[in-house]
Amino acid sequence: MDRVLEHTEHSLFIEGYSSDGDGVARLNGAVVFVSGGLRGETCTVHLDKVGRSAIWGHVVRVEEPSPRRVTPDCPYFGRCGGCRLRHMSYAEELEAKRQRVEDAIRRIGGLDLSVTEILGAERPERYRNKAQFPVSPGPRVGFYRAGTHSVTDVEDCLLQSPAAARLRAAAKAWMEEYHIPAYEERSGRGLVRHVYVRTNRKGESLFCLLVNGKGVPHEEELVSALRGAERGLTGVVLGVNEKKNNVILGDSYRTLWGRDDLDDTLCGLTFRLSVPSFYQVNPDQTEVLYRKAAEFAGLTGGETVLDLYCGIGTIGLTMASSAGQVIGAEVVPEAVEDARRNAARNGITNARFLCGDAGEAARRLSAEGLRPDVVCVDPPRKGLSEDVISTVAAMGPERVVYVSCDPATLARDLARFAGKGYAARKAVAVDMFPRTAHVETVVLLSRETNPLTVEVRMEVETGEVKEHPTYKRIQEYVQEKYGFKVHTAYIAEVKRMVGLDMHKAPNAVEQRKHEYHPCPPEKVEAIKDALRHFGLIAE
Repeated sequence: MDRVLEHTEHSLFIEGYSSDGDGVARLNGAVVFVSGGLRGETCTVHLDKVGRSAIWGHVVRVEEPSPRRVTPDCPYFGRCGGCRLRHMSYAEELEAKRQRVEDAIRRIGGLDLSVTEILGAERPERYRNKAQFPVSPGPRVGFYRAGTHSVTDVEDCLLQSPAAARLRAAAKAWMEEYHIPAYEERSGRGLVRHVYVRTNRKGESLFCLLVNGKGVPHEEELVSALRGAERGLTGVVLGVNEKKNNVILGDSYRTLWGRDDLDDTLCGLTFRLSVPSFYQVNPDQTEVLYRKAAEFAGLTGGETVLDLYCGIGTIGLTMASSAGQVIGAEVVPEAVEDARRNAARNGITNARFLCGDAGEAARRLSAEGLRPDVVCVDPPRKGLSEDVISTVAAMGPERVVYVSCDPATLARDLARFAGKGYAARKAVAVDMFPRTAHVETVVLLSRETNPLTVEVRMEVETGEVKEHPTYKRIQEYVQEKYGFKVHTAYIAEVKRMVGLDMHKAPNAVEQRKHEYHPCPPEKVEAIKDALRHFGLIAE
């Protein structure tokens, strides 16, 4: 491309959106990521950085505005790194997110799969049930500017609950009154690192102060200030994090007043949440997400569900009433204990939880002979490892339900599953985090070949078309000729006995849900007769 200089301005047409919600334009053959640009607009863009293959800039003037542009309703928009999409209508935000997921699946995954819909939020404001405010000298208590660790002091956030704003203000006033020093990330000095508030649907709140030390001065005054600010407060906790890092949560916790946990309801179940418990931050949209995952799971009451990356058990436990059994696996020991307690709290007896890495847990269960009907995965942003995908595919579930928080790693993993014989059938996006660039997706995968379908292959050399019988066809033949039924496991056993390559037999059914007994001799002969009839073995 021709040389383009930084800190110059250009009139550009915004063609679409990047993965983080920026507008995308082109200048002299280079891609320009334009902060604040909307699709279909012509804008004057200031170029902030010119790289070798891309350019980054921001809108300084909208020349031809989009009808989808709106005036941001937050005074901190552009200074706080939380909401990135308040300059567009919610309808445009939803379409941008749906398109982002579909583009990733097609471009990165190489799959011809449409994202048929995006499930938007009825309440795109005040939806978060957890607030984590970083603290810096001043004190400033708010959120980081985009791409920095510079804290913008935020009195209120339109995504957070009013209770979070009141408790934040009380904590800041306490720091100012008693000259409590804020933590300074570069030097590692100072005391208060984060203000944390968790709320539930009943209007109750749990407060935690994360500090660089074992305690803080004027603890009683802190509790008094917080209780005076928020009537629904149920507990005040002190979290200790003395490591020189930017991790939010601590290694240990001490209750200063009240309870150290909070109850919340989700999909009719009750979950008890401590400060470090992982829990989805948008309960209304979480229920939408879980209902879609349950729909894709297609449970009828007798299935075995394997829930990998189960956290505190939310997805698996919400499916338990429609399944035969649920087995969850999670690498965090505290989360596993929470999942077990949540199962007991809700009277769920057909769920058990294992502590271990997803791949390790799946291999262990596979070695025990587990053959789940449905596998549900909800991995972190990095997605699944090749090892986990291989192990899941080897277990042979009828369906895989993939819940993803990152379209790029989702697309990569769908392509990997396709290489293992699992095709992505449906994909639906869910807007879990309105006004931000994040989006969740639920995908249904199933085996490429259904065991009860007939596969027809063309023999290239002869032009002859041969019918490869399903197990159902073999069962029908035996029933009609011999008058008795044969189980699919017996057919699989006889196929192995006569040397048929099971890896090349897409109709192989190897799942045994009951105690296994060797195939009786008369049924062996009947099945061999059927295999000869269909031309799978010689006369």
